Order: sequence, then C-alpha cells, then structure tokens
Amino acid sequence: MVTQLQVVAREWLTPHLVRLTFSAPDGGSLADFPMNDCADAYVKLELPPRGVVLDLPYDVEQVRATRPAHEWPVRRTYTIRRFDPAGDRLTMDFVVHGDDGVAGPWARDVVPHGPTSNVLVYGPGGGYSPDLDADHHLLVGDASALPAIAVALERLPVGASADVVLGVEDSGHEIPLTTDAAVRVRWIHAACAETGIGEAIEAAVRALELPDGDVHVFVHGEAGWVKALRSHLRFDRGLTREKLSISGYWRLGANDEQWREGKRAWNEAVEAEEQARAS
Repeated sequence: MVTQLQVVAREWLTPHLVRLTFSAPDGGSLADFPMNDCADAYVKLELPPRGVVLDLPYDVEQVRATRPAHEWPVRRTYTIRRFDPAGDRLTMDFVVHGDDGVAGPWARDVVPHGPTSNVLVYGPGGGYSPDLDADHHLLVGDASALPAIAVALERLPVGASADVVLGVEDSGHEIPLTTDAAVRVRWIHAACAETGIGEAIEAAVRALELPDGDVHVFVHGEAGWVKALRSHLRFDRGLTREKLSISGYWRLGANDEQWREGKRAWNEAVEAEEQARAS
C-alpha cells in the first residue's frame, strides 16, 4: 500500500539521531494505514533528492520519463518507532552523519509542513516480535536496529529477562530504553573499540552467559558482523533457526541500492555455508 505522509514535527534525540513525526497531509487521517503488530515494522520512504520538490501524488514512471536522473526520488527503508492511530501520528528515527547518504541529510534539513516534508511510503512490512513465552531474550544491533530493539523492549512484560548489546558511536549517541523486563544493557562505543564496532559487538555477545531454556534472539545491523554472530549463535550456542531473527540491514561499502540488489545472493551464500557446516 502507498501512503502519503507529511512531516509535522522534528526532535533531536542525540547529536546524530533525529525523530520525525508524520501525519496525513492537510489534517487528514491515518485511520486506513495498515499497521502490523511487528516490533520491526518498517516502511520504504520515497524521498526527493536534496533541493528537488516533487508535487504529490506523482507517478514514479512519469517522473523518470520527464526529469533527469539526479531528480528521481530514491527509496530508503526505516523502522516505525511508534504509531498512534488515535492521534494520526507515526514516528521514525533517522541516523544523521553529515552529508552522507540521502535520508539522513533530508531528515536533518526537512522543515515540518515545508516544501520537502511530503513523502510517499510503501508498506508496512516486518517479521519479528518478541516471543513473550520465551525464557530469555537476546537483542543485538547497531544504530540502524536501535528503533526496533527499543520497540521490542517496550513490549516485554514484567518477569521477562533480556540481554541487550547495542553499538553506537559514543556515549552521546545512547538513548533511554524503556521496559518492564529485567534487562542487562551493554553499550559498545565505536570511538573506544580497539577493533571495528562490528568486532566489538561480536566479542560482547560471545562473552555473554546466556541462561538455559528457551532463548529468543533478534540480531540486526551491518551484514558482516551479523553473519559472524549468526554462525556463532547457531553452531556455538546451538540455537535453532526458528528462535533467530537475524538479518543485515546494511552492508559496509555498499549504498542502499547496491545492498538491496545483492542481499538475496548474500543470504543464499550464507545459507549454503551453514548447510555445508551442518552436514
């Protein structure tokens, strides 16, 4: 489903994390927005390049036929942090690293109700929610997975337990996490990591003493270290695939289009390696 949204508010959570609040344009309603129950519910935003204003609604094929390529909208995938159907509000968090990328600079510069505040979104999709019957939860991610992990923690009830490992740039990029569960949170800072942030996240997970019983796992972030942890959790920890939600949100050295084009082949190669190891 395609939905037209407008940015109506902006809030900086950290120096590099901005929260945008969206609503339907012109005071409209989001009553028909098909929100799902997934903790990692996401949409694909169609964003205008910097300095380009596209009148909504528009036909993508017509835009491509009538405008130069540098004015074509681009799609980026973002987790829905919160959806309030009664208030007709939807929020998403965006990581901003200077002028790098498309979505970050747009989120940094967009003026609520301004000329570039209107966007089209596709979805939502999603596939993970914490198993409330599990004995323990393991939630691991970098900044790209922080919104989904925050949603998952909010859903854990009193009596649940979880280990959380989160990799961010430094302490200034940490955000408060709300939960009723008994949670141990380990923040990994890239600025202090002797190796890369991915290796530091992997080492922190390997060092965890997970309790016996049914452990439900969510691991998302950069594809390289996610792959390493997937192998560790399956073969060293003995967790079954059914208990794991593991995927690379992005890949170092590839932009979003390149990663989307190659993600299926990447996943198939990972599956083949695991099958060979298991045989």
